[in-house]
Amino acid sequence: MSTERITKTYDEINARIKAGEAVVVTAEEMVGIVKEEGAEKAAAKIDVVTTGTFAPMCSSGVFFNFGQVVPTIKASKVWLNKVPAYAGIAAVDAYIGATEPVEDDPLNKIYPGEFQYGGGHVIEDLLRGKKIFLEAKAYGTDCYASKKMKKEVTLADLPHALLCNPRNGYQNYNCAVNLSDKVAHTYMGRLKPNGKNANFCSAGELSPLFNDPYYKTIGIGTRIFLGGAIGYVTWNGSQHNPDAPRTEKGIPRQPAGTIMVQGDLKQMSAKWIKGLSILGYGSSLAVGLGIPIPILNAEMAAYTGISNDDLFTQVVDYGYDYTNGIARTYGEVSYSQLLSGSITVNGKKVPTAPLSSIVKAREIAQTLKTWIEKGSFTLHEPASLLPGPK
Repeated sequence: MSTERITKTYDEINARIKAGEAVVVTAEEMVGIVKEEGAEKAAAKIDVVTTGTFAPMCSSGVFFNFGQVVPTIKASKVWLNKVPAYAGIAAVDAYIGATEPVEDDPLNKIYPGEFQYGGGHVIEDLLRGKKIFLEAKAYGTDCYASKKMKKEVTLADLPHALLCNPRNGYQNYNCAVNLSDKVAHTYMGRLKPNGKNANFCSAGELSPLFNDPYYKTIGIGTRIFLGGAIGYVTWNGSQHNPDAPRTEKGIPRQPAGTIMVQGDLKQMSAKWIKGLSILGYGSSLAVGLGIPIPILNAEMAAYTGISNDDLFTQVVDYGYDYTNGIARTYGEVSYSQLLSGSITVNGKKVPTAPLSSIVKAREIAQTLKTWIEKGSFTLHEPASLLPGPK
């Protein structure tokens, strides 16, 4: 059976999904299938592989419309629970970013503590049905005479709320250590001095872009699991770097591809969209995201058959090197090693901890699998694929 003979189209796979005949497995399950049967037989057998990740994704936020008042207003400044939103769009449209801190006290210097409230928490509070205090100010015009507005709103009160995340689903990321002699509070969590712990953030073999390393099935219009609802890839994310160094199997060894995604916030769940407080860094947002990978041929079967043994990342010092723009690695480690609970850095055994949840990533992949098997979720062929390596 040659690779050329094993070809499927999106239409063929979708027809099988609608007929209840599609064979769907999670990325974890696919690892064993490819190892036992080979890529060609796996491609003939499997139609879709589901992936998942649940992790902090700082580059996230919500476009929202908060409704007009009488007289009408063109807001120039907006706050939600004292967290500033960007209002330089039009009238009563605004955007709140996940990492925007509560005004006047972004790092709890006035009220010390481990909880740092920000945009990510506002988004979760909206999903939980909580009332949010909205304040808007304007300079006033002939057609928009009001200069201020104050009211409580819930998600149901907002005419429009679109989760729109400029950079999600990083294809690989650094393993962070701190080789300085002081504690470092970073977006990778608290790093003890002198390299006493190592943090990483990836679902490994479940991670979406690891399962399509050259972006052969992912692009504009790809339908995905986003926040517990259906969302879409709208283009590559910011900092998309498809030219990152790769292994012999084509897997990036360091931060590489990213995706921009969006979906209707009103359809999502606080189970899969959670505000985070990262001590010494500020607020963020944990996002649940899953992408179905169509097995169009043996090549895609081989890519989705990658295991944590095949995935590697770099150990990077966040105590000095990272903040000073020094590109230096203190070793390369596999995700199998990271998930084992310890790695060796500079000859010393160092405990590891994930910022992402493998348990929730597994649940997302399984949920997406169930949706497809039930016929309630079909695949969308991208209008244009993500930019690949040059």
